Amino acid sequence: MAYDEGLAELMRTDLGDLPGLSEIGMFGGLCFLQHGNMICGVHGGGAIYRVGKQAQDAAMAIEGAGPMRFTGRTSGGMIEVTDAAMADDARRAEWTRMALAFVAGLPPKPPKKPK
Repeated sequence: MAYDEGLAELMRTDLGDLPGLSEIGMFGGLCFLQHGNMICGVHGGGAIYRVGKQAQDAAMAIEGAGPMRFTGRTSGGMIEVTDAAMADDARRAEWTRMALAFVAGLPPKPPKKPK
């Protein structure tokens, strides 16, 4: 599934020069990670943010967000955001803040060994 490169650029700008930032293809789109832990990403239908279970209800209360359901079941701690909602800088900044706060509490993942 293709993703919107414009949305990916918005996320790159929002995340700036965050230490330990990397990008990887995932979920048929592009995900942004900090020290190996997923923060957010883009896919063909919009964007996703990893806000954690405690912030999930608050994140979904912001217009344009809902639960992430890629495989037909809800992924706890993850939200999905519409393309239209991604155009709003204030909403996007709040989801980014929530995701970064959650990921900041996770231990760094060791680099994957080549196969």
